[in-house]
Amino acid sequence: MIRIALALAVAAAASAQTPAQPKLYNTVIQKLKEGKQVFSWTQSKFDVKEYCEKAPHYDYTWFEMQHSTLEFKDVEAMIAACPHAGAIPFIRLPDAQEFHIQHATDLGVLGVVIPTVDDVERAREAVKWARYPPVGRRSAGGGQASRIWGANYRQTFNDNMLVVVMIESPTGVANAHEIARVPGVDVVIIGNNDLSSFSGYAQTDDRYQAMIKHVHDETLKAGKIFGQANATYAKGHPLSGTARFFQNGPSNDGWVPAGGANTSAPPEGEEGPGRGGRGAPPAQGGRGRGGR
Repeated sequence: MIRIALALAVAAAASAQTPAQPKLYNTVIQKLKEGKQVFSWTQSKFDVKEYCEKAPHYDYTWFEMQHSTLEFKDVEAMIAACPHAGAIPFIRLPDAQEFHIQHATDLGVLGVVIPTVDDVERAREAVKWARYPPVGRRSAGGGQASRIWGANYRQTFNDNMLVVVMIESPTGVANAHEIARVPGVDVVIIGNNDLSSFSGYAQTDDRYQAMIKHVHDETLKAGKIFGQANATYAKGHPLSGTARFFQNGPSNDGWVPAGGANTSAPPEGEEGPGRGGRGAPPAQGGRGRGGR
């Protein structure tokens, strides 16, 4: 009996020393951990009805604040209208400033997408403001985030935040090794149309594809998630098998919007093909969720 009691006491002590797993309410993180591809739809206008209709069917929402007139109060209102509908809220911001990242996180997003990351300084700036101390410099303030994600929000947020950086220029491609290795950067994605525009290479050009592969390889070497803004690369492309994060794409339950629109198409204004570097990937039939 003494031996049994001693064994139980040792087991209990060991259990007490095992750190508790963080509460994971960002389901995008869980899906990425499982090796799944994740897709969004792009919300570019203030429309509560549209947001609440689409949110149950996608992995995350891409609130577009780089190329739209959306304001923070608009995004705040849409999230508040149906806060747990399914899609995890992300915002593509115009830059990596503290002001913008602080506003985004305070209103309840669990992911920020930073465009045109050409160097480690911009990546580090994004990371610095995206999480609370000790790993970041996010300030504790007001906003609806804690009401949405729970009383222990301050203690659990860092484990539920995703920082996504976009490489969209040859300069960013050249610095992909350093960018991907910035601690706190979780996902690196290609801004497909801008990379085509800034490089002058159509997306069908071998030189363009070599740039994508370079970013892909450096991202995986750094242990980070690779993705592409253009969801048509999700299947049927040489890198599809290890690409996980996409803007737009199919729903996660087979739902399609009225009219059967192509949900994998790039947002308006970011389509190809064309000359002067604007282009589209080679046509592939049946691109879908792959890896899901």
